[in-house]
Amino acid sequence: MAEELFTEFRHRIADLTLIPSSGGIFEVTVDGEKIYSKKETGRHAKEGEVVRLMKEKID
Repeated sequence: MAEELFTEFRHRIADLTLIPSSGGIFEVTVDGEKIYSKKETGRHAKEGEVVRLMKEKID
């Protein structure tokens, strides 16, 4: 996931932080706003889904 994000947004990302957690939590935030949550959706993000959501947020 991190590689996919970095590859897509390498010239636009100033900071990318991965924070390990337990219990199957997977959340992605952009500028402090949550754009994806495995806990809320009940599933892991599909391939390309987080990239699409990030594009929507930053464009």
